[in-house]
Amino acid sequence: MATAQPIVVSLADLRSGNISFETLQDAFGPDSLGILVVKDVPGEFPQLRHQLLSYASYMGNLSEADFDKFTNEEAKYLVGWSKGREKLKDGGADEYKGSFYANCAFYVDPSLEAAKPTAKFPLEKFPEYLAPNSWPPREMLPGFRPTMERMCTLIIDTAVLVARACDRFAEKEISGYPPGYLEGVVKSSSTTKARLLHYYPMPEEVIAKSLEGEDNWCAVHKDHGCLTGLTSAMFIDELGTDVKVPNFGEKTPQFLPTLEELPKSPDAQAGLWINDRKGVAVQVKIPRDCIAFQTGETLERITGGKFKAVEHSVRGAYAKGVARNTLAVFTQPNLEDEVDLDQHISFGEFARGIIAKNTV
Repeated sequence: MATAQPIVVSLADLRSGNISFETLQDAFGPDSLGILVVKDVPGEFPQLRHQLLSYASYMGNLSEADFDKFTNEEAKYLVGWSKGREKLKDGGADEYKGSFYANCAFYVDPSLEAAKPTAKFPLEKFPEYLAPNSWPPREMLPGFRPTMERMCTLIIDTAVLVARACDRFAEKEISGYPPGYLEGVVKSSSTTKARLLHYYPMPEEVIAKSLEGEDNWCAVHKDHGCLTGLTSAMFIDELGTDVKVPNFGEKTPQFLPTLEELPKSPDAQAGLWINDRKGVAVQVKIPRDCIAFQTGETLERITGGKFKAVEHSVRGAYAKGVARNTLAVFTQPNLEDEVDLDQHISFGEFARGIIAKNTV
């Protein structure tokens, strides 16, 4: 099993602008893995991570009737709850992965639940990004929304600094690069979207097939935004841990209790796999107290290939009763912003085609 070590930088060096161009090329360039890990992040991050990823298991174990209260079929399940909507390698639906999608327009304006529709992108034509958030009722998962919003804000704040470093490089190395482009996107976009993921424990027959070499992971893909912020995964033994929302009676707590996290994955192959530039799949592990950033297709287009989008896939834990939870935050341009300056393609037009290809 091949494991690759990503490039690591400190938050302090990002803040001071002390990231060399060589470091950025090693992280995001044509010969890179396409991932950068940021260490020494704010002190609240580890607790926030533990809290939010605990909510992923609580949410994943709600009833179908509960799911109906925050599922939006008209938004193609890209707002609120989604399960079984993503393609596997064989083209079938991934039935063992649940997701909660949130628009991060609140980062730009706390009153917004989604980007504002425009004449070019009306709500009825692009509900994937313009439908308002479908939060679970507070009494169902008390504390979930503020935890999700705070974690996304912290990750986007860090992405702004990574973007600033990328802009410094691009403005010097790329002719015609719009000054401050990426930082402006990350700071001002109301279409950034977060995805809280819950990989359900695999049934025993699926685990048995994996031991026989019949794995069926999510299809290898590239993210279509600019920078994707990632937490490390949390592994929970859902047979040995009560993942049902406690019965708290009439007094609703501010937050649900955190769940016990396994010290490591019981399946050494579970997690993030990146196809390196030679096409070899290598595993990349993110430390619990760090935030990782992957490159997406929009960044590759806007930099003319100086920074390359990363091909990757994710494998759940093939171990009895074990769930895998994680968070991804996709920073991306506003729908009308151009992502291909030569062909004048807007992000909305580009994203529409990607979504159609990746969902079932």
